[in-house]
Amino acid sequence: MTEVLRYEVGSGTVLVEAADNSYGVDHPARNEQGILDTGRRLEDALASVRPAARAALEAMAELTPEQIQVEFGVKLAGDAGAVIAKSSSDAHFVLRMTWNPAAAALPGEEITHNG
Repeated sequence: MTEVLRYEVGSGTVLVEAADNSYGVDHPARNEQGILDTGRRLEDALASVRPAARAALEAMAELTPEQIQVEFGVKLAGDAGAVIAKSSSDAHFVLRMTWNPAAAALPGEEITHNG
């Protein structure tokens, strides 16, 4: 069976389809339409996977490639926020980030120019 999760986003809401046996789906409160209210903002749920993206970029930057591309699936998990999906076909979002070390610093770093 499929469940519907409600997240607040911007000035409105978004409904997300999730399997009823998904991690984190068993605690939210169900409203009169049968929708599970996560009680979370979508932005806050997605923030839980940011450290993984940063770690992947930092680890690969040490190899000094010309360009780094990191791609991973993110699955929304009710009151658990968001988790990295086991495959992109299981994900609600597929994030693809490209970083060019010559043009930009890693998040949190400064670019210094000599000369």
